Amino acid sequence: MSNHDITFVPDPDAESISSDVAGFGGILVSTQIPTRADGSLELGGIVEQSECTLQALKVALEKAGSSMDRVLHLTIYLTDMADRAAFNEVYKRFFAKPWPVRAAVGVASLAVEGMRVEVTAMAAKG
Repeated sequence: MSNHDITFVPDPDAESISSDVAGFGGILVSTQIPTRADGSLELGGIVEQSECTLQALKVALEKAGSSMDRVLHLTIYLTDMADRAAFNEVYKRFFAKPWPVRAAVGVASLAVEGMRVEVTAMAAKG
């Protein structure tokens, strides 16, 4: 892209067709899936997937010059809304009051079979 006022932090996966974080002005946007530190996918239970997803978000934001306490908005995509309570328990370990604005959305499926959660976050830089 030739937008000089927009920054993109590449995804660690060289094969990815998505940036890890995009920034404009003081705002960063990132979407994360349950990716372990070694780049492999966590396809276990909702707790394990939620932990990996939010940890991946934390790493991506810090790499881009932000942090979890700078998250303004979080959209949570769940393939089973019954998983929302378990996700929320993990969420409370990564976020604190004042809570980010958030929405939970039930979806029929995500990019990989067995993936149960994905998040998109908007955060303030620095």
